[in-house]
Amino acid sequence: MADSAAGVVEGRLAELGHRVPQVAAPVAAYVPAVRHGDLVFSSGQVPFVDGRLERTGKVGEGEGLVSPEDATRLAGVCALNAIAAVRSVIGDLDRVVRVVKVVGFVASDPSFTGQPGVVNGASELLGHAFGEAGVHARSAVGVAVLPLDVPVEVEITVAVRD
Repeated sequence: MADSAAGVVEGRLAELGHRVPQVAAPVAAYVPAVRHGDLVFSSGQVPFVDGRLERTGKVGEGEGLVSPEDATRLAGVCALNAIAAVRSVIGDLDRVVRVVKVVGFVASDPSFTGQPGVVNGASELLGHAFGEAGVHARSAVGVAVLPLDVPVEVEITVAVRD
């Protein structure tokens, strides 16, 4: 387990080889996350790593497309960025008592119908990070295009305690 100062959630992520990044700067007129009562809503997060996009393009099978496997990994990157957005509002991720909802958007080639499998990349990362509290409701939506031509975008809603 990672050092206790990092907390249980960050320790679980470290076990997977992840660190919670600094929150990504918004690319338009919004904030990364908002708290209302005991809920924190993240904005849609894209696969930025160290300030740059990991990949662009549509998801599907075939030359020039982002493979479903790569898109699944990128959904996990998006979830990690969503976790960072939540942390920027509440400080300590161990205050999350439930991941309530995950919404994943997949920029899809017209023949691609595997959006749920792609968004599993986010769901599985959240489940590992938050344990039983990471079990959530979810939507996985195929879209024609996403901002910055990213292949996947993820937003989360979490319940927190004071």
